[in-house]
Amino acid sequence: MQNEPVQIIRKIIHIDMDAFYASVEQRDNPEYRGKALVVGGLPQGRGGVVATASYEARKFGVRSAMSSKRALQLCPDAIFVRPRFAAYNEASQKIREIFSRYTDLIEPLSLDEAYLDVTNDKLNVGSAIEIAKQIKQAIKDELQLTASAGVSINKFVAKIASDINKPDGLKFIGPSSIEDFMERLPVEKFFGVGKVTAQKMKQMGLHTGADLKKLTEDELLRHFGKTGKFYYQIVRGIDNREVQPHRETKSLGAEDTFAYDLTTLEEMEAELDKIALTVYNRLIKYDLKGRTLTLKVKYSDFKQITRNQSFPTAFNDLETINKTAKQLIAATNTEDARIRLLGISLSNFGDAIPKQKAERPAGPGDQLALEF
Repeated sequence: MQNEPVQIIRKIIHIDMDAFYASVEQRDNPEYRGKALVVGGLPQGRGGVVATASYEARKFGVRSAMSSKRALQLCPDAIFVRPRFAAYNEASQKIREIFSRYTDLIEPLSLDEAYLDVTNDKLNVGSAIEIAKQIKQAIKDELQLTASAGVSINKFVAKIASDINKPDGLKFIGPSSIEDFMERLPVEKFFGVGKVTAQKMKQMGLHTGADLKKLTEDELLRHFGKTGKFYYQIVRGIDNREVQPHRETKSLGAEDTFAYDLTTLEEMEAELDKIALTVYNRLIKYDLKGRTLTLKVKYSDFKQITRNQSFPTAFNDLETINKTAKQLIAATNTEDARIRLLGISLSNFGDAIPKQKAERPAGPGDQLALEF
């Protein structure tokens, strides 16, 4: 008989700023307040991508990672502005300073969100809910911005909780409520469940956490590989990942598994267009530039290869990402190829100019670092 996993009890807060870039713009530019505002690439010319949108624009269906041209179609009266990362970085540093009043266990996920472990807080407040209230109020008083907070005993549940009452929300999910909450959660909301896995789960009749919970750990492992162990634990509200104050981003990217195999270069390039948009948006969100772009290709027989190209200067513009990925796919033998997955990632965010890696088939440990 297998030993059942046990949840380590911590006091975890997940803070997520509300429409951060757009809120900073509306704070600094009174003429934008109450207006549908889109921060990102401009829709003119080749167009760009939405980094974030104000809540006024979101009412029209405008979302992050959407093309700016599509955003303009949905919201013709929207105001488009380019990002001002210096302003966002400054606000982010001030927010981090507020966090540090309560704990040194801070794990930033981006400029606008972070995990805090306040199990033993520096001010001896004791209550994670009270700390979350104080942090939200300090952000409002000192920066004229709003944040939403999720409070729970682990990172997974705290992150989901922070999204429930947005904007300017606070949601606590306590130990006695977690299993019921997880049972009602749709499978697509689970950490690590992408659209292909969610589709597979639904085809198996697995729509909610309660459905997943009916399967044994062995059954989940059989259907979903090693990730099945994670599903088995998380559906029971168990997530023992620690808050990591010094986590370093080494690569950032995105990938997609297709419902049918791609057989033509045109199909491959069309899918790379979509993946490149996602990668670009994530780079902008995290204010990152990389020097090495890696293309990941998995074929219908599950053979996997990676191809990469390095540059002397760091970049994060959509044109370079798109062009480089297409050059790399064209350099592979696409004739008679049947491709089931494509991925793009950027790495080498440091100052050193990386060396070009030799082309090789990818090993089992090669995977893209995704934003989860």
